Amino acid sequence: MATTVQTVDAPAKPADHKLTLAPLIALVVGSMIGGGVFNLPSDMSKGASPGAIIIGWLVTGIGMLMLAFVYQDLAVRKPDLNAGPYAYAKAGFGPFIGFNSAWGYWISAFLGNVAYAVAIFSALSYFIPLFGSGNNLPSIIAASVGVWAIHFLVLKGIRQAAFINVITTISKLVPIFLFLLVAIIAFHWNKFTFNFWGQPDAAGQGGLGSIMDQVKSTMLVTVWVFIGIEGASVYSSRAARRSDVGRATVLGFVGCLGIYALVSLLSTGILSQPELAGLKVPSMAGVFEPLVGAWGSALINLGLIVSVGGAYLAWTLLCAEIPFVCGRDGTFPKWFAAENSNGSPINSLWVTNGLIQLFLILSYFSESAYQFFYFIASVAILPPYVFSGAYALKLALTGEGYKPGEKGRGAQIIVGAVATIYGVWLVYAAGLQYLLMCAVLFAPGILVYAKARREQGGRIFSGVETIIAIALVALALLAAWLMWTGEISPL
Repeated sequence: MATTVQTVDAPAKPADHKLTLAPLIALVVGSMIGGGVFNLPSDMSKGASPGAIIIGWLVTGIGMLMLAFVYQDLAVRKPDLNAGPYAYAKAGFGPFIGFNSAWGYWISAFLGNVAYAVAIFSALSYFIPLFGSGNNLPSIIAASVGVWAIHFLVLKGIRQAAFINVITTISKLVPIFLFLLVAIIAFHWNKFTFNFWGQPDAAGQGGLGSIMDQVKSTMLVTVWVFIGIEGASVYSSRAARRSDVGRATVLGFVGCLGIYALVSLLSTGILSQPELAGLKVPSMAGVFEPLVGAWGSALINLGLIVSVGGAYLAWTLLCAEIPFVCGRDGTFPKWFAAENSNGSPINSLWVTNGLIQLFLILSYFSESAYQFFYFIASVAILPPYVFSGAYALKLALTGEGYKPGEKGRGAQIIVGAVATIYGVWLVYAAGLQYLLMCAVLFAPGILVYAKARREQGGRIFSGVETIIAIALVALALLAAWLMWTGEISPL
């Protein structure tokens, strides 16, 4: 997950200060690479062999590239829909689908903050062992202090200083590139190819399951590290040449994909799958330390702390901005659009940080808090991704937004179709357990949606929307029952 909004109102750039291709690529890469890359060695290897990891990155590469093209095209074709990816779902498939896309986007944002709070204190435990795995009592207390300190800073109208973005970008890229350089030198081909497909041994022990199951196990991990891809198009107005935006998006995406794939695959040529799966957050440190010594682990942990910690204010603002913007455009009740005298989204901020606090407390009861919360965050963001692709496909099929005789509709049909199929595949790969637990988080949103619709004076549900709402409640009740009986574990 990466920071996808800028929290500093920069002055308009004159024509001669517009961004060329190189800085545009840097902006795209910086917005995509977040803290998730630091735990890729363990996350990708928990349920997958090197062969399955390669397939997983190939699937992700194609799917996410198509999604990047979708957002690039929609930003140009529908410039009036600039309230976030949920706006495409709302425009294409009605207010209830749009609301659930916004609701999922918000859930993903604040649960991502919870996951990163756990990651920060897990990394801090390298220097201060008191913090353990990042979700023990001292970690929760310290994280809570941080959440509410930032909360009151934002209420006072304080925004992120621009130089923090520079610091956090350097702090995450330097250790990553150093890790890759050393890992390439230390890579063992025999270790990489040993049990390349994760099959059981002659005695039937140690297998990771079918190739399909292994690939599925990587999908939410890959979504997590690419969350923010929808933000690449925000740089369009700052480009010297608009054509550079498309090039920067593709080149930046390919660069990030290369970094992610190398981090996860080179690690499998250094440590075995069971060793990688057992590493604590951030697992990159556990791979690096045997190669260069304790300073390597310290560097990776420090890189994660500065990268994620420095950007936490921006993520807090992003979380609060989503319901605030939704309150202003009628997707959420107007109550969320309230501002204080400093221009801060006061009600949205209180609700968002209250929920972050609640889930921080719940993290105490999780054995793998970081992975659990980012898995739920990755599932929650799927609706806006799926419906963005479907909306692009709908426009290409109907010709809406296209000029008469405009070329390229055939290519956009393929892009929209592949992006939509990829989104549906991600829903399938997420697995029933995480889908059901997400339903528990989505069902209460129906009440919020009904409140917003009453304020708008419109009909609450259409016929199809009623069926969707009933199905959502039914799934939430089923999930609650299964959690009560212990059939599935919420943490």
